[in-house]
Amino acid sequence: MQLVIDGIAVQPQAGESLREIIQKQGLDSNELQTRPLAAKIAGEVFTLNYIPVRQSDSAPENSSVRRAMAASKGEIHLLRYSDGSGKKVYTRTACFLVFLAVRKLWPDGAAKISCTMGNSVYISVKDCQNYSIEALKKQMEHYIGEDFPLIRRRLPLQEAIRQFQKNHQNDKAELLQWYDSEYFDEYFYQDFSDYFFGEMLPSTGYLTVWKLLPAKGGFILLYPDDLTPNQPAQFKDSPNFFAVFSEGEHWGELMECETVADLNKKTLSGSIRELIRVNEALHEKRFSQIADMVCQRNARVVMLAGPSSSGKTTSANRLATQLRVHGKRPILMSLDNYYIDRDKILPGPDGKVDLEHINTLDTELFRSNIAALLSGQETALPTFNFVTGKREWSGEKLKLAENSVIIVEGIHGLNPQIVPEHVAENEVFKLYVSPLLPLNMDNHNRVSTSYLRLLRRIVRDYETRGSSVQRTISMWESVQNGEKRWIFPYQENADVIFNSSTLYELAVLKKHIFPLLTQITPEDSCYDEVRSIVKILNYVLEADVDDEIPPTSIVREFIGGNSFYR
Repeated sequence: MQLVIDGIAVQPQAGESLREIIQKQGLDSNELQTRPLAAKIAGEVFTLNYIPVRQSDSAPENSSVRRAMAASKGEIHLLRYSDGSGKKVYTRTACFLVFLAVRKLWPDGAAKISCTMGNSVYISVKDCQNYSIEALKKQMEHYIGEDFPLIRRRLPLQEAIRQFQKNHQNDKAELLQWYDSEYFDEYFYQDFSDYFFGEMLPSTGYLTVWKLLPAKGGFILLYPDDLTPNQPAQFKDSPNFFAVFSEGEHWGELMECETVADLNKKTLSGSIRELIRVNEALHEKRFSQIADMVCQRNARVVMLAGPSSSGKTTSANRLATQLRVHGKRPILMSLDNYYIDRDKILPGPDGKVDLEHINTLDTELFRSNIAALLSGQETALPTFNFVTGKREWSGEKLKLAENSVIIVEGIHGLNPQIVPEHVAENEVFKLYVSPLLPLNMDNHNRVSTSYLRLLRRIVRDYETRGSSVQRTISMWESVQNGEKRWIFPYQENADVIFNSSTLYELAVLKKHIFPLLTQITPEDSCYDEVRSIVKILNYVLEADVDDEIPPTSIVREFIGGNSFYR
């Protein structure tokens, strides 16, 4: 069978792996920036250890590879670190090697992924006698020097559960109790095995760029930099972000809901309803506390920012409600109304218009309007028509009362270019909203914030905007790139970071999203991304408890029935 690899026609030998074919064709590289890490075939990601043309087609375990090759008509796209899927392959392998090294050095110890911060991940350790980060680094370097292949094997599910129990990996054994399958796939080396919900690098020698930094209670694993992958990313300390995440983890411990297995038990027993009530009460308490802080400072403007699908609109309205309790007159404003006319936005170097860019907003007009309002002037405010792509003026004017508080919501809310000049510091309160979900699949796999936000957005876009799963996913990488550039760098500038996640929502979102995901076929370009979502949701027990979720809940912003959208 003839292959076409990145546009190059190749006639492979039967039994050759993709790695061998790539090396023979001179497509490999020693530089991470240009080195192929995996391959995409008909919408699916495959390890470079895959063999596209087998000696025999009779083995049933090879059927998925044959199916993908037939569907792609031999076309293969190589994935590098700059590709989102390629980066995930690399970071999964880095984590596998870290946990393998910890198990080798401290067999009775345990390591757990706690949270990610940019291009780094914080890993806590416990029960590791004579723990040393230098010893850990040396052991990892030893494994990389061995360059042993990373092979995936399939076990009967019950055998895999017994194996994890025997190896004191009870967190994985508990998770697998909820997996509805006869088999389980894992990566292994000697007597250690693990799994990270996706493909890995072909061998440990590919892991050339990484760095370990000491941290309280564990260490920081730095991944390669996005723009210059040949060197590790720079670590930026985020104490406020980390403190909020740690607070969420502690709350998960108190609620006995630290993992997906814990959540499933609550769903099965019905106690998820109590979890919902307590979680919503916690949110209400936090909004009340934030309102107290705004009033104690005598702030007149609240700048509310956060990434996509973090619940900014509901948060703004719930804060407004709490400010009314203080006798304030909250006024909601959206930065979206300050968009420049679409036909006036110049495309970037790639020929595309970046709607996440700060320059798509008329920042000068916004600052002028806020300054005028705070000085007591009556001011005309614009609105933006998203149908015509034009700014409009209705003639309506606004003047603040003595007890007015403006709540400005938008992704650029904490950007220094947005914050009005010549306004007293105490008059502006900065609030950052993000769903920092403190829920792990197991000790080595956490449910990332970006994963939860994507689930929320898929459901919301379909339910309220008529957008398909394919369209939402196709836009997601661009959305994330914009967040990295324009939102995350300023999150530490916030006076308060509000954690908008709820421990129960994965079980609720599954009911809404699973029927949409099952409609995606291997022919769809987003098929691999959907498979990644499904792999995690397959472990989550669906909860039919929408009737328990109040209409003011942030979750209602995505599943429908939100009071603030009526």
